[in-house]
Amino acid sequence: QVQLVESGGGLVQPGGSLRLSCAASESAFRIGTMGWYRQAPGKQRELVVSITSDGNTNYADSVKGRFTISRDNAKNTVYLQMNSLKSEDTGVYYCYAGARSGAYFYTPWGQGIQVTVSS
Repeated sequence: QVQLVESGGGLVQPGGSLRLSCAASESAFRIGTMGWYRQAPGKQRELVVSITSDGNTNYADSVKGRFTISRDNAKNTVYLQMNSLKSEDTGVYYCYAGARSGAYFYTPWGQGIQVTVSS
């Protein structure tokens, strides 16, 4: 099985920046698309951004121009640079990945990391 370990969350003032990281453990699974969802208090989980193994990205409209996703395929690690943060970016951020081994495919998730944007 694949384990995803997230890091980099915390408290930041509006207009500030944070960088999240998510590393997938080594396994027999091949890692494809990776990305981030977030869940604000009292709201449904929503897709923030995804990136394929060849670098194609898909951003939520609410973060376009402020967030940048990148990945290091050799390390099976994805990074999320978040700039110009707003209070509405507050929530728990969850990393996910598409993992395949032969005909078996599943989506592991990270444990979630808190991002709080507040003055």
